[in-house]
Order: sequence, then C-alpha cells, then structure tokens
Amino acid sequence: MPKGLIVGLLACVSSLALSGCGKEAPAAPPPPSVGVVSLKVESAPLISELPGRIAAAETAEVRPQISGIIRRRLFTEGAYVKAGQLLYDIEDAPYRAALAQARGNLARAQATINATALQARRYQELVGINAVSRQEADNAIASAQQARADVAAQRAAVEAAQVNQNFTKIRAPISGRIGRSLFTPGALVQAGQADPLATIQRIDKVYVDVTQSAAQIIDFRQALRAGGVSEADGARVQLLLPNGSTYGVEGRLQFSEVTVDPSSGAVTMRATFSNPDGLLLPGMYVRARVVAGRQTNAILAPQQGISRDARGRATAMVVNAQNKVETRLVEAKETLGKSWIVTKGLKAGDRLIVEAPQNLRPGTVVKPRPPQQIKPGTGEAQ
Repeated sequence: MPKGLIVGLLACVSSLALSGCGKEAPAAPPPPSVGVVSLKVESAPLISELPGRIAAAETAEVRPQISGIIRRRLFTEGAYVKAGQLLYDIEDAPYRAALAQARGNLARAQATINATALQARRYQELVGINAVSRQEADNAIASAQQARADVAAQRAAVEAAQVNQNFTKIRAPISGRIGRSLFTPGALVQAGQADPLATIQRIDKVYVDVTQSAAQIIDFRQALRAGGVSEADGARVQLLLPNGSTYGVEGRLQFSEVTVDPSSGAVTMRATFSNPDGLLLPGMYVRARVVAGRQTNAILAPQQGISRDARGRATAMVVNAQNKVETRLVEAKETLGKSWIVTKGLKAGDRLIVEAPQNLRPGTVVKPRPPQQIKPGTGEAQ
C-alpha cells in the first residue's frame, strides 16, 4: 500500500477518535434515598396478651331449705336485689302447725318438771324421818332430773320448728343482679333439689380469669434473675372487649395459681376490675393485656422496619458506617404500640431503614435521611 494512503487512513482514524471523545460520558445515577431511624435503648413495659373469661365477684344460687308449695314470687327477674330481701314465699301451714305442737309439748314438759321437783323435795324430807325408803327418794330425784332434760329437748324442738317456719320465707343471701326464676308459684320445691330457684350475681366488681403458658412464666422469671427486667408492683391489666374496643377501667392482677393445668400446660391468673356500669358480664370472653414488668434495656423498632423473609423469619435492613445496606435476622416476639420490642439482632445506634424504594438489595450504597412518615424517636406515624 502506498505510504501516502497509509498516512491518510491514520489521519482519518485519528480525527474520528477525536470527534468521539468530544462527547461527555453519561453520569452515574445518585444513590437511592432511604428513611432511617436511629435506634436507642429504652424502657418498655412487658405486655402479654392473654385470653380470659369474666366471672362475677360473688355468685349465690337461691335454693329451698324445706319442702313445700311456692305461694308467691316477690321479685322482678333481672332486677337488683339486696341481701335479706324476700324472694319467695312457701306455704307455711304445715310448719305453723308443727311449731304449735312443739310449743305444746314444751308446756307439758314444763308442767311435769314442777310436779317432779316438788315430789323429789318432799321425799327428801320424808327419808330423813324414815317415812319412805331411800330408793323411793332416789327415784323421785331421778324423775325430776329427767323432767328437766325433757324440757330442754322440747325447747330445742320448738327452736327447730321455728327455724323451719322461717325457711318458708326465702330471702336473698347476697346483694346483686338476680336472673330468671326457674320455678313459678304453685310449683313444688324440695330441700336438696338439683335445680336452684334463681341465681344472684354481684357484678359491680368482677374477676377476669386468664391463662398463661408455663413457658412464658419461666421466660419472665429467668429474665428477672438475669437482670434488665424489673417486676411490676401489682401488675396492671387492660381488657380488649369482644367488639375490639378497650375497656376504660384498668384492673390489677390479684393472684396466680401455683399449679400448672396438665391438660393445657397453662397457669390460671385472676385480675380484679371495677364494673360500675355493668358492661362486663359473667361468662364474657375477653383478651387481657397484662403488664407484668418493665424491660430497662429494650430496643424499640418501628413496625415498618421489620419484615419477614420467605422462611418466615423476622428481618431488618440497616445502613452501616459506609452507607451500605445490610440485612439482619432479628427476634421480635412482642409489640408495644406501633413498634416491635427487638430482643436480638439490633443494637443501639443502628440506623434502621423504614422507608426505601422497592427491590432494595443488600450492599447497595444509599443516602440516609430522616423518615417522612414517622415521628423521630417514637416509631409512630405522623
């Protein structure tokens, strides 16, 4: 190839290269912006949400203590009754007759005691002058003592007959709300029958019986011994009603059973609640939020920053010192408001990602910023 042609081709290639370098290369995209929350150690209550049932503070079944025909019912079903209030009136004619007979027997015994006492005194005088034998005097004294014993027995019979007559007036054993009457006037009732006449329940104060697994109790007690958890002075309890609302009055945990139910592996605890409006009814199913203590070194993470992977494990994405994304496995079993209480996987000072673009991957360099939808330091939505 001629030398002049080669030089021309090189010059052309050089000019093309120079013309290409004149164009600017495309700029790299800026790092994605993510909203982060700086985590810190906080004090958080230890809350357990447990199932429970409402029970009346006092329950009394109204039952007859004698047999007879109900003559009258003297209360309104569903009304409030006071202790001692007359509820049922049983036909008392047989019991009045029995009382009169017992009183007659007592009067006869009292008349006998007078005669035998006089005879015993007279025989004691006669035995001194040998007018009667000593045996006859002893028999007279024994008759007088037997008459006194008979008077005591007849007096007890009068009291028993009086008690039975009083039982014809069936009164309320406690104050409270009385239910429906299972027997009507004219019905025959008997002492010791299986069915009560009615049931009275006191509901101005109620109990809530909740069950907690033995494993949860062991975890709490071990945490107490390990430190970092303080026990509450009289655990506070809140109720979630069947309609999802929260009961306005806070209760207190009263006691816990000392044995575990072998069928369920749970322990029953009882809380006391004031119920002035009668909103809580015996037998109602509720959920109780029991505040058993406080965790002094808790890490609270907003719920937006905790997710689940394909295996169902709790995960969190944080921004490290190089502003790169890291994924961590965490343990978060309980919630407090809109935050998770994280027990493992996160520490104070971590920058937890709570707002991020989709498909954000670990290792990506990001630009952290304060979150837009979460109040700083609270974990709650604005």
